[in-house]
Amino acid sequence: MGADHTRPAPSTPPRVRRILVATVVPLLLATLVTAVALWPRDTRTADSGTEPPRYHGTVTKVVTEPCPPAPQPPDSGLSTEDSPCGEVTVRVEQGPDAGRQIGTPIPAGPGAPDVAVDDEVILVELTDPTDPTTSMYTIAEHQRGKPLLWLVALFAAAIVAFGRWRGLAALAGLAASFAVLLTFVLPGISAGQSPLLVAVVGAALIMFVVLYLTHGVTAQTSVAVLGTLGSLILTGLLGTLATAATRLTGYGSEEAITLSMFQTNVDLHGLLLAGIIIGSLGVLDDVTVTQAATVTELATANPGLSRRQLYRSATRVGRAHIASTVNTIVLAYAGASLPVLLLLTADSRPVSQLLTSEFLAQEIVRSAVATLGLIAAVPLTTGLAAIVTAAGRTAGGESGGSTAGGESGGGSTAAPPPRRPRGRTARVEALEVLSTPRSGPVASAADRRTGGDHNTEDSW
Repeated sequence: MGADHTRPAPSTPPRVRRILVATVVPLLLATLVTAVALWPRDTRTADSGTEPPRYHGTVTKVVTEPCPPAPQPPDSGLSTEDSPCGEVTVRVEQGPDAGRQIGTPIPAGPGAPDVAVDDEVILVELTDPTDPTTSMYTIAEHQRGKPLLWLVALFAAAIVAFGRWRGLAALAGLAASFAVLLTFVLPGISAGQSPLLVAVVGAALIMFVVLYLTHGVTAQTSVAVLGTLGSLILTGLLGTLATAATRLTGYGSEEAITLSMFQTNVDLHGLLLAGIIIGSLGVLDDVTVTQAATVTELATANPGLSRRQLYRSATRVGRAHIASTVNTIVLAYAGASLPVLLLLTADSRPVSQLLTSEFLAQEIVRSAVATLGLIAAVPLTTGLAAIVTAAGRTAGGESGGSTAGGESGGGSTAAPPPRRPRGRTARVEALEVLSTPRSGPVASAADRRTGGDHNTEDSW
């Protein structure tokens, strides 16, 4: 801290700090206690004996040949003319046959991988059920470990290069999010716990860790935490009402039906609500952090703004943000379900029946509920931020003489900074800056008031 030559922003006054701590800490403790109570203790793993063994291999030779004619029904619509035939030689790199060269047919059929020499593939060892001593290898898919590793490394390097310490904190928050999902949310739902309750508690855990880790323990972050938590609870309530009103069962996708066959104790209706909660969290924290930061920046740029003016100005920013975010949510859901949407376009049923079908109704409810939660997050977070910012400014002595000194309670004799004349608006100051000859670096009006410090986050 000794190398920082900028003057930090005034710290949050003790009275405001105590109120935030008294509000946030009990919520954090309640989340931790509930998470401990719901934490899955009987984690059952899948039986690996039913899955055929998979080994790595490298293609060393590919020999193609014409496919023999095969009879097919005249109206089947399927053609085998483009299906390759021949044999692939693969060097096995794992398992009991490591180092051996084995032959296997060229993969064929829908989704079969195209293989060439030097391709790294995954081999599946299939055993003849009539003769367990006889087995054969077949190519299942390509190895994707190295390309994915390079892509993740590029992703992390770009974030750290642009965000520096903030980027590193964001990566740590992302790792914490996956840790909560993989160790608490998914095992808890698999163990038969209420998916909605597990999702709300898991989302709250992710929220506390990610927001404070990424943005620091500040009053601004605490406001974003409170806004996010309130919006998450509201989203859960709206989702419960919407799914009950539309009579959704959660069996709207093939994946859900398959899951119900393997894990009969999972509540698919609750799983649908859990998906809405988890999916909304990623956009909610973006909106709440933006709104809290907007109020802080406005108050720093123009200390003369009242609480009402801060709220109205920041809400206008929130409206523009929501307008673009709504489209993001809908397109994200549509993109994830694009194959099924294309399949539905070939359906001969009327459009009204398609829109009210289980699958599409489920996606409509997801988008509508998530959007309503986002809309509620803007006034909630903006109002909290305006209250905290205005209270901190008054208690800290930035906009009031004797009142500020009485509330601070510290006996400070420092005179308050001079008020800006009522006639000098931000527009007048901007015009003065633009008309000033650029003989040297020109400081903005906000810089002149704050001493050149651009850090507007109130430290605790």
